Amino acid sequence: MTRPIPEALMSGPFTVEQARELGVTEKMLRGKRFVRLLPRVWAVADQPLTHRHWLDAARLALPERAKLSHLSRIHYLGLELGSSAPFHFTVAGDLHLDLPKVFLHRTEVMPPVDDIGVTPAAAFIQACATERLVDLIVVGDWLLQRELMTIEEVVWLAREQSWRPGAAQATRVVPWLDARSASPKESEVRAYLVFAGLPSPEPNAPVYDGDQLVGIVDLLYRAWWLALEYEGRQHAFDTGQFARDIERYSQFRALSLAYVQITASMAARPRALVTRVHHLLRERGYDGPAPVFGALWNSLFRPVRSATRQRR
Repeated sequence: MTRPIPEALMSGPFTVEQARELGVTEKMLRGKRFVRLLPRVWAVADQPLTHRHWLDAARLALPERAKLSHLSRIHYLGLELGSSAPFHFTVAGDLHLDLPKVFLHRTEVMPPVDDIGVTPAAAFIQACATERLVDLIVVGDWLLQRELMTIEEVVWLAREQSWRPGAAQATRVVPWLDARSASPKESEVRAYLVFAGLPSPEPNAPVYDGDQLVGIVDLLYRAWWLALEYEGRQHAFDTGQFARDIERYSQFRALSLAYVQITASMAARPRALVTRVHHLLRERGYDGPAPVFGALWNSLFRPVRSATRQRR
């Protein structure tokens, strides 16, 4: 009779030592019921593996002093953005270990760490060394909104470890962040509008009918009574959400609140999106500058520039 797999091994990756403690030998691991992920790290063969499972596998395969870092630390928190591989880790001093899908960043002085890896603020600074500005705004907003870091923490750390790659860039990104943004797409759309020279909309803005709250708008130009709503796929497939949206938009119309529903395909054409919003603003009385798709706009889609600093 085949011995059942211990329940503790069903939830994700595990080491050879952890399996042995539960009565599973290395010979058993080489059977069809298990799969090797990384050196001395295994998983149950028929269990689906998420990106977070793979990050856990890498954490198990590396010594404890190697800490999950950069965008990989952000991915572990739940934000899916950028490439899922390689898995980034930071380690103090030398570590001569070559693992598939793992990229080791060596440093003389470790950034602040927690039980999982480098702190979210430290990971954000690391990401600022390589990632596009628009993506950094998304990441920064997301971390702030979930209270996983603070502006003060980022600024302090960037100044305290000003030699670290990403520190100088982080201080240039911080002024563009807004903790009120509730979703990555809201942050992205807001960045498009602001970097084209349009006024900054109010994120997560309450709309009232007298004293009664009608709803929370993704992005609101209150002065021109124009709402921007990002419509994710869940709005189409969730019948309850769909019905609530219809009722809410009916209330918006009753309040003469103009609104535009932004889809993923619209967000994928940012210039056209900005131009459309500008047109709607003008219809509502906006007489400010038209969008400019120049140097500031182009900077959104490139890594943040900074003078080269010496690594320590």
